[in-house]
Amino acid sequence: MTNKKELSEIDICDLYITPAIKNAGWDPIKQIRREVTLTPGPVIVRGEMSARNKKKKKFADYVLSWEPGTRIAVIEAKDNSCSVSHGMQQALGYADILGLPSAFSSNGDAFASHDKTTKEGEDIETEFPLENFPTPEELWKRYKKYHNIEDSQQELILQPYYTDGSGKEPRYYQVEAINRTIEAVAKGQNRILLVMATGTGKTYTTFQIIWRLWKARVAKRILFLVDRNILADQTLVNDFKPFGSVMTKIKNRKIDPSYEIHLGLYQALTGPDESDKIFKSVSPDFFDLIVIDECHRGSAADDSSWREILDYFKNAVQIGLTATPKETEYVSNLTYFKEPVYSYSLKQGIQDGFLAPYKVVKIDIDKDINGWTPPDDMTDDLGNAFEKRTYNQSDMDRILVLNQRTKLVANRVIQLLNATDPMSKTIIFCEDIDHAERMRKAIVNAAGKIAIDNPKYVMRITGDSIEGKAELDNFIDPDSKFPVIATTSDLMTTGVDAKTCRLIILDKTIKSMTTFKQIIGRGTRIDEENNKFFFTIMDFKKATEHFKDADFDGEPVVIYNPGPDDSPVPPDPEDGGDDDTGGDDTGGDTGGSGRIKIIISGVPAKIINERIEYLGDDGQLVTESYKDFTQKQVISEYASLDDFLQNWNDAKKKQAIIELLEEHGVVLENLAELVGKEYSDFDLICHVAFGQAPLTRKERAENVKKRDYFTKYGEQAKAVLQGLLEMYSDKGVVSIENVKVLKLKPFSDYGTPMEIINDFFGGKEKYETAIEELEKELFKQDRIA
Repeated sequence: MTNKKELSEIDICDLYITPAIKNAGWDPIKQIRREVTLTPGPVIVRGEMSARNKKKKKFADYVLSWEPGTRIAVIEAKDNSCSVSHGMQQALGYADILGLPSAFSSNGDAFASHDKTTKEGEDIETEFPLENFPTPEELWKRYKKYHNIEDSQQELILQPYYTDGSGKEPRYYQVEAINRTIEAVAKGQNRILLVMATGTGKTYTTFQIIWRLWKARVAKRILFLVDRNILADQTLVNDFKPFGSVMTKIKNRKIDPSYEIHLGLYQALTGPDESDKIFKSVSPDFFDLIVIDECHRGSAADDSSWREILDYFKNAVQIGLTATPKETEYVSNLTYFKEPVYSYSLKQGIQDGFLAPYKVVKIDIDKDINGWTPPDDMTDDLGNAFEKRTYNQSDMDRILVLNQRTKLVANRVIQLLNATDPMSKTIIFCEDIDHAERMRKAIVNAAGKIAIDNPKYVMRITGDSIEGKAELDNFIDPDSKFPVIATTSDLMTTGVDAKTCRLIILDKTIKSMTTFKQIIGRGTRIDEENNKFFFTIMDFKKATEHFKDADFDGEPVVIYNPGPDDSPVPPDPEDGGDDDTGGDDTGGDTGGSGRIKIIISGVPAKIINERIEYLGDDGQLVTESYKDFTQKQVISEYASLDDFLQNWNDAKKKQAIIELLEEHGVVLENLAELVGKEYSDFDLICHVAFGQAPLTRKERAENVKKRDYFTKYGEQAKAVLQGLLEMYSDKGVVSIENVKVLKLKPFSDYGTPMEIINDFFGGKEKYETAIEELEKELFKQDRIA
């Protein structure tokens, strides 16, 4: 009879848990999913090194659905050495992010249950035999109770997702966003706000929402409103493509009633004159669903063009999408849309591993920090007198232009690119168009030959530049090498899906948290195909101080508090409100205030301070090297040097320990880049984590040879082990643990791997023992200084 205690977790699932679920009436094809990856685990960045922390990967053993796409319960399995409820905390973590009321744990003996819908006085957690697992109907009833779903709303809520047969599925948070929105519509809510960080797939999420409402015929005519032409064009050919012939982009100032899905640039629908307001060419009831992309960019303000359109189609269901809910004393889209039905933040996206983390290089320039006071008799480059006062960071490139400062910034950018990858896609955010053009020129001069050989190495991409805007698609395209560097002010703050952007330069005063979040969002997309897992922010204007603000990733709060007799609509912003001055509508030699800029060429500038900070586990910026990070992670697994040595020596294959550290985000190849490629994995760990003096692989190999260790083996076995020792000296311990190495020269000269193992060593077990003993000789403790 099988001893249940000796069975693996998978065996427990196969023999006990899965049969119990099936016997309760669950369909194994449509309703039961096993080993469901919810998140890939966060990317850890130190220096130029990055690795996923697989220890923090979220992976559910079972997810149960009522219908495909409607998940209603999660089960965490453990082997029989654990208690029945041992996995409950894990299950509850998954149930929380999936919005589920039912979580279960099992070790194969029974089920532990957590029910979030229990009444007062009832037990929230209970245990019951395997044969008493709830039916699908029971858990669906519980799910409906938890989410306040009426029977009459069920048909819409269960409307299927679009699937193209490729196996692509929405991520867990996209499912939540879609389902919460559909549920809100089913309940009669007609003003809905979704908050999702840049790079989390808002457009794909929007497509699935519209598809389900359209297929259910709840929405027959839909308007998707955007504020950038490129957003409409990208949506048309990418995420919304399945709509095919029923979809059109509104153009030639005409709304064609023969189409059902309309993609509209709000500038194409309205304007300052009554004749421009083409949205009035159809009746107010023409659209029954309007989705507003980046709704923070205008719809919150009472006098915005978007608000005019929304008011006209006031009977339509209106869904606002934003990465940055705009909540200031004057402007609030929460006041208009109410509380978000779902929020997924940048912090959560990074912690889950769906978004790229960042490192921040903070640079202080002397004239910015200490200020600069011109001599009384100084004139500008045109010979004009100017105001004699102390100019500081807030004046630079808005009122005062120090050409040497611009040159200094450009040189520092190129220095970083040359030290990492000169072809890394880079966006430089400047104060205005004039600054963006001067920065383009300075980058060309700093880049030298590469800019001569490739005239489009750097381009100014601003609202006034036809040539620059024409290159925007090439900048975004991962397969297009040029342009590499884009200088801009406002044009690229939103809607630019630059997956491969690895470097963001901030030489722009950013007062608005909304603008700051949007700019940071240009780098947050992970692009595994092009090996982009993190990005760097280089800050010259202290813009990254916003990271310290509790509002950076906090819950949105409406600050506007109307009195009893006040309008519920926030008043218009006064001068000096939340928005930044300057921008793409500011050009020539004028600053953001419209004043003529003071341009001075002969005043030197220098960097007086530079520091690098990384994103820590708690979402805060920390100063930590890759060595410090490695030490912390190794010690979290092995409390002391003795503990590590015992585990290393006990491990039949050292690869197991190396893989365990990789789960913590410690990649030893990365560490070798910093400490030295000549050292073994063992020495790298002992040196960095426990302060031991390292030996090179060659030194360790020589020490084994000096001890005449091989004399106990026959000549043929001795020759093989000496060959493996040489291979270790060149490539490390992992290379000698794989039996496939015996297929390589010089071993292949002795025969096949099977012949070598059987004839030279007397069988597989004795060969593996010989390798283990060789490793013990290599890593003898007395060789550690």
